[in-house]
Amino acid sequence: MKNHFRFSLLFVLALSIISCKEKATEATDANAVAATEGAKFVADAAATKISWEGSKPAGKHMGTINLTQGELFMTGDSVTGGSFTLDMNTITVTDLQGDEKASLEGHLKGTAKEGVEDFFNVTKYPTAKFEITTVTPATDVPGANVNVTGNLTLLETTKSITFPATVTVADSTVTVSAAPFTINRTDWGIKYGSKTFFDNLADKFIDDNITLSISLTANKEVAATPAQ
Repeated sequence: MKNHFRFSLLFVLALSIISCKEKATEATDANAVAATEGAKFVADAAATKISWEGSKPAGKHMGTINLTQGELFMTGDSVTGGSFTLDMNTITVTDLQGDEKASLEGHLKGTAKEGVEDFFNVTKYPTAKFEITTVTPATDVPGANVNVTGNLTLLETTKSITFPATVTVADSTVTVSAAPFTINRTDWGIKYGSKTFFDNLADKFIDDNITLSISLTANKEVAATPAQ
């Protein structure tokens, strides 16, 4: 009986963890972009990391996407706005090697011979964009001090999302760290392999949710020296 109770408890905990992981950040209609107020901080693309993770019954895949450019606006220690551009041609798979890696990257980018429109079709849509609309204090999220809300544009769709993050200001550098959060790819029209839209996929479906994590570094813009 004791062992049975212990197994039941573990089973319930496992279901709770899975449910939390699969709960995606709600995507809503886009909002007005925040005005650019305060000091400008330019994103350091080389020091910024954007990671993704997708899953299916047989396992999961993970990788990165590079930031092309970005800027934050700060008043004191508070973020007032910002925008960021992602280079979708840099989608990289980090858990595979060789032909498998190249094959999945080609499929995700839409650069393979087939399945051009299955995912991100980078030839037609080479960039994605995130524009901040509001930043509010986070009082109920462990390890985060703000909730960032902004418009995420993928393909032809723009949706508003909110995620918790930690903003740290040190001298002339700002860092923004967002622990893993989840979006539902179908909110942006990416339906390939989704059992929400296609029947009879059996165990060949791909989960609708994509997990993202962000580590951003931005440096205060140095005013240009007037010409003599």
